[in-house]
Amino acid sequence: MTTAFRIHPHDNVATLLGDGEDAVTVIGGEAIALNEPVAMGHKVALADIAVGEAVVKFGIPIGHAGTAIRRGDWVHLHNCTSRFDERSGGFDLVTGAAKDMAYD
Repeated sequence: MTTAFRIHPHDNVATLLGDGEDAVTVIGGEAIALNEPVAMGHKVALADIAVGEAVVKFGIPIGHAGTAIRRGDWVHLHNCTSRFDERSGGFDLVTGAAKDMAYD
């Protein structure tokens, strides 16, 4: 089982310190069953997050849920919209590259 790091007590997501398949242990003891594989460095929901509700990391809202997020879900561009970049919902899910940019 891999480990996840909750940065601030008010965070509703934790960051994985290794690839996770079935479950993670959040530093401090909480175990979270993963609903899908989550890659190292990505976020997992520590609680259910309703559509429009803040996604909190570093103790501050970093975005909001674009879809309902369940405890144990991977939290990323497909279900979280940035509060800082309106284009984030259009980024490639794997590479993070903007889909509205042309690269020659």
